[in-house]
Amino acid sequence: MSTHSHGAPRPSPRSPHRREYPYALFLLPGALAFLAVIVVPFLMNTGISLTHWQGVGSPKWAGLDNYRALLDDSAFWESFRHSVAMVVAMAVLPTALGLVLAAALFDYVAKHIGTRTASVLRACFYLPQVLPIAVAGIVWSWILAPEGGALNEALDAVGLGSLRHDWLGDPDFALYSVMAVMVWVQLGFPLVVFMAGLQRADPSLHEAAELDGASWWRRFWHVTLPQIRPEISVVLLWCTIAALKVFGAVYVLTKGGPGGATNVPSYFSFQSFFEKTQVGYGSAVSTTLTVIILALALVALRLQTRAEDQQR
Repeated sequence: MSTHSHGAPRPSPRSPHRREYPYALFLLPGALAFLAVIVVPFLMNTGISLTHWQGVGSPKWAGLDNYRALLDDSAFWESFRHSVAMVVAMAVLPTALGLVLAAALFDYVAKHIGTRTASVLRACFYLPQVLPIAVAGIVWSWILAPEGGALNEALDAVGLGSLRHDWLGDPDFALYSVMAVMVWVQLGFPLVVFMAGLQRADPSLHEAAELDGASWWRRFWHVTLPQIRPEISVVLLWCTIAALKVFGAVYVLTKGGPGGATNVPSYFSFQSFFEKTQVGYGSAVSTTLTVIILALALVALRLQTRAEDQQR
């Protein structure tokens, strides 16, 4: 006869020996990778920024000399002003254009032409994000070439040859040309994010606004935008950080020229490292840029958290 009653549950034989692992244990690999790839190199770079070093031999302690020189370096501040222009080209304009295009694809193309057409157009806009920046830069350097470039040849073909220009070689036009290329490169990311956000928006609010006689623009401004505010915050933060650390496009298209007209802090640091062999000074530039990006990210995240708390 069984010693256990039929109604009593049998204890699991593994329960006394079963171990409950804390969630922190699953975060350990990522934390170790972050420490090895981000924290340790940043601390080493910060240490080097406090020295005078040419990349060979023994570094000489310099204290804050590199940072004092940085404050008085007009070339650095000029490169930082160019970063502000890159923020406009890679964050502000793509976000604004991405919002309008995403709403047009979602509200008009998908509903009146077909979801497949909207998906194809979305993929076409996102294609520059998939291309390596070196490939995109080389293609655009061919398009913007002063002799034989596709843009100048197209202007000749339509009778606007007087507008031909050395788009990347003229200091007055080079920065705007690079900005235009970066708008093209960056546009696909906000578009995809916003279209995903529009799919979670409440359609009943749009229907109610439409029944009340609201125009498409008023529905977009007063109904759509408030619902995808988290996506807008993420896109602005992500694209601003990408703009502040942009390097590949400047390196491929102009190498910071002509005459420093398109130089940005990341490329300025690269020049200090490898062209001028001022490793300590280049480390000071990159450390300063990293601190600025971290501060900007923390402020943006704090503002986003406060806005979400107020909505609740």
